[in-house]
Amino acid sequence: MAALGNGIRAHPLREELVQELHARPYAPLSAPERGSHVAVLMEESASAAPADHLADLCRRYGAPVPGPGAKFYSHDLGPFRIRWEQHTEFFTYTFVRRGIFREPFTNPTLDLVPADWLAAMPGEALAAVHFALEARTASDRTPEELALLFGGNPVFGARVAGGAARAWTDLRTHDDGFSRLLILDQSLSKLQGGRLVQRLLEINAYRLLSLLSLPLARDASPELHRMDKQLGDIAGRLAGAESGIERALLEELSALAAELERLIALTSYRFGATRAYFDIVQARLRDIREQRIQGLQTFSEFLDRRLVPAVSYCYSTRDRLQQVSDRMSRMGSLLRARVEVQIEEQNRDLLASMDRRAKQQFRLQRLVEGLSVVAVTYYLMGLVMYAVHGIAAAGVTMDTALVAGAALPAVLALAWMALRRARRAVETEA
Repeated sequence: MAALGNGIRAHPLREELVQELHARPYAPLSAPERGSHVAVLMEESASAAPADHLADLCRRYGAPVPGPGAKFYSHDLGPFRIRWEQHTEFFTYTFVRRGIFREPFTNPTLDLVPADWLAAMPGEALAAVHFALEARTASDRTPEELALLFGGNPVFGARVAGGAARAWTDLRTHDDGFSRLLILDQSLSKLQGGRLVQRLLEINAYRLLSLLSLPLARDASPELHRMDKQLGDIAGRLAGAESGIERALLEELSALAAELERLIALTSYRFGATRAYFDIVQARLRDIREQRIQGLQTFSEFLDRRLVPAVSYCYSTRDRLQQVSDRMSRMGSLLRARVEVQIEEQNRDLLASMDRRAKQQFRLQRLVEGLSVVAVTYYLMGLVMYAVHGIAAAGVTMDTALVAGAALPAVLALAWMALRRARRAVETEA
């Protein structure tokens, strides 16, 4: 474990956490500059591929390659400067060149990058922007001239960075597949220029990333509607049904719950990412400190009108998923409660039946016990008769019938007492 200069022990993650705050510094930009920015979604299983791809470009220009596990890289390759950042599920390339230009979006910086290397880029591009940072000496453009720069599309923009620059865009995809962003420097420092461009590029990228859950929400809504209706049908059948249908309803509810869990598993990560990305968009909009340009929508107004409803729809779908899940849970608890009541009733009936059988067995046992006394007495009287006849044969004069009759009560009492004692002994052991 590392130690501070005065011998205090440092937390093993301290240095890593400190460096994280400085991991992606803003690149200083000073007008006139132009650049191309691409945000690419990558597969989870290919997290090392972007760094390998970047290393190939560095070797082509004789530049140092990024180190193992690098998440950020910036270097001047000669014809252009490159900035690369790797995030959790996407990575970005920003290619920048300095120089005076007349048309901001003609011959973009991306044209300087080797075409075969671009074609081999892993992943799929989500956001792509050509941007231009014009010098403060550039002549003002009329609204018509601005519209021509953006292909005739409606343009929105604002004074940004507290009035130190003006920025315009249409956030549309043009024929080359890229959006366009124009920034006029009025009093930006180099660091301010870098921060402003980075924040505007992040607004463009993160607003698209936050919308990745919208198709999922649209696909999930009909399924949610069907599940909600089916759940209501189960509730109605349960309310008006007699006992015995609970098992069938519970099986139907279990199948429905499995479908819902599958849907939640497919969407939960994306909906969570939408919240995180949307929060970043809102934070970046605050950071650029917009001021209105007369006659134009600001960035915030445009995104409030289009992005906020879409994100709200995703939030609503996520909430509906949770609500349906909660209703299913309550319905399952109700069904299980009814099944448990039925089981308790069955157990009660079973115990009552066992009690009746025990009583019957007890009465039968009494009957058998009485018959057993008679049988034992009969056999004992046989032995007595043998004894009496033997004595008479020995010459003793007696009335054998009278003796047998006199012995009968004693033998009967003896047999009854013996059997009763034996029964008590058995019951005591039990």
